[in-house]
Amino acid sequence: MSTSRTAIALKPTAGFCIKTSTIQPGIFTPAPTPQSNVLEPKTSPVPVPAGLKVFVNIAWDVNVPPPPQGSEDAIQHAMHGEDVDERNPEGWYVPVVVSNGRQDVDKELALQRIEAQTALALSRQIGTPNIAAKGKLVPRTVLVPSSLLVPSSPSSSLAPSASSKGGKATAGSATAKPLIQEVEVTSATTLESTSSPAATVSGSGKPKGILKPTKAATGLTSTTPAPHPTFKAPQAHTKPTWTWTKSKDGGGLEIRVSVPALTHAQIAQATLDIEPRRFVLSLPSHPIPVLDVNLALSDAEIVVQSSTEERTSASLHDGTDAAPNNALTLKRQRNFDVDGVRAEWRVQEGALFIFA
Repeated sequence: MSTSRTAIALKPTAGFCIKTSTIQPGIFTPAPTPQSNVLEPKTSPVPVPAGLKVFVNIAWDVNVPPPPQGSEDAIQHAMHGEDVDERNPEGWYVPVVVSNGRQDVDKELALQRIEAQTALALSRQIGTPNIAAKGKLVPRTVLVPSSLLVPSSPSSSLAPSASSKGGKATAGSATAKPLIQEVEVTSATTLESTSSPAATVSGSGKPKGILKPTKAATGLTSTTPAPHPTFKAPQAHTKPTWTWTKSKDGGGLEIRVSVPALTHAQIAQATLDIEPRRFVLSLPSHPIPVLDVNLALSDAEIVVQSSTEERTSASLHDGTDAAPNNALTLKRQRNFDVDGVRAEWRVQEGALFIFA
């Protein structure tokens, strides 16, 4: 009896990248292109020597279903790579989509799946390069067991619709709206410019927008209430950002937290809490009162927080593409020296320096 499967469209989001190497020679057979040109030579097996570096992109997508229910013993067996059998209804496994290997020139479960698909033996001595992904992550469509698409999971409500032979939808409707939608807040300056007499449609004397004319523009009393005097527009560039580096002697960690619009009064009220894998900066009178960096979270949770919330960390690189990697690379370092930590405010630079 064949298992029913559902086509799911995936658009992977970069999580982190690990570097391993082959521990013995092997043969890698590249997958053929979906629309191969007959004039192009066919892909042939590629000999792989021992010691060849292999980069593995660990990415995620909300449409990948969660693991099935299982006992604690079954979960521990699967996490240690023992008795992994996805066809066994009593077994437990993590749904993983392994893409075809690429010849770009330029953790345990993941390596097991790659070994099973490519027949290459990979080393478990891995490195973590300071990149979110090696190469470009491209969208793809995969087949997953329909039994995993429970109605309460995000994958069943957000996945595109896929029809079976009987014409019944096997996944969530493509027109279904997400449960959470982002709504932009209109600032006070936007309200003022909309109600201003100067904001008129070109070629006509009528005010632009849905607000009624003001007294200065038409001589009539405006029925539109003025913005509340206590309303303030959101301030830009007020969120603390942070970077880290190793000390010059190489034995310590130095964290620089930049706090815009820093005042002496805010420094007097600030508190810093240091734990072995976490630091929390509290600024009660600051527009953004708390900066919480928790390195005890899993890599996936750190990446999800970086993509769903407003990013609070600055990247080690120019730009913001590698912002999640700032916390991920710091997580790879040793624990903070809680007993020997020291912090120093530098008001002229608007920053707090933490030496841990």
